[in-house]
Amino acid sequence: MTEVQTPDRSTATPRHSAVDVVSLDPDRHVPGVRPPGFGAVLHAEWIKLWSVRSTRWSLAMLFVLGAGLTTLICWAAADAIASGETGEAAGSFLTWGLIFSQLTALALGTLVVTSEYGTGMVRASVTAVPRRGRIVAAKALVVSGVLFVAGLVTAVAGYLGGNWFLDREGAGVALSDDGVLRALLGNGLFLAGLGLFALATGLLIRNTGAALTVGMGLVLVVGQLAYALPGTWGEWVAKLLPGNAGGSVAMIEPFTGVALAPWTGFAVFAAEIAVLLVAATLVFRRRDA
Repeated sequence: MTEVQTPDRSTATPRHSAVDVVSLDPDRHVPGVRPPGFGAVLHAEWIKLWSVRSTRWSLAMLFVLGAGLTTLICWAAADAIASGETGEAAGSFLTWGLIFSQLTALALGTLVVTSEYGTGMVRASVTAVPRRGRIVAAKALVVSGVLFVAGLVTAVAGYLGGNWFLDREGAGVALSDDGVLRALLGNGLFLAGLGLFALATGLLIRNTGAALTVGMGLVLVVGQLAYALPGTWGEWVAKLLPGNAGGSVAMIEPFTGVALAPWTGFAVFAAEIAVLLVAATLVFRRRDA
């Protein structure tokens, strides 16, 4: 009887002698794929800022409120200012419209962020630019630059218009007078700072109405009510609030006697904005869009 030999499994040739391992690289056949540089992000934020109507309307209202109301109050009260009936220095009225132009600066800074959350565009932004810190830096640079120029132009126009009426009553203020050039430049710096303040608030809150309410309430309402707080501590609280601290650099003569020195106040204001921006950037980087 013939013995049938069963092949040894250990010596049998396998059907597949080796397993091919394929390493896939999604960018291998897509040349030039890399994260966008800061210049490209900055350009994109510039386009986004000017592609919406709210930017032009906000800047137009900033000019009308800032320069227009300054000129109007100087025209209406020129004789009373010259005679001393108002009890305030003439220079105080040459930046009077700043009180109202703050509103539009806060609105513009807020809408730069919250409008993207409202439309859902923020998801496209963070997908295109994974490094979210670049988005915040680009937005901050664009907003502060635009508001600085707008604030400076508005302050100069308000000074020229208002001072024309004061000159006719003999109460004009020359550019060479103490604090005038500083206030004109400071108006641009202060509005740029308010835009950054509103931008950071918008990143933290992500809702237009809520962010505007918080920003305007803190800068315009709480800042004024704080002067009613009793004692020395109340005086210091009022001085250190963002609107009061930063606003002194944009005034030739402040209406109230309780204020930090112009550049000291602006330094405090800048430090407060820096802290708020850092906090907003950290939250933006860690939170879902």
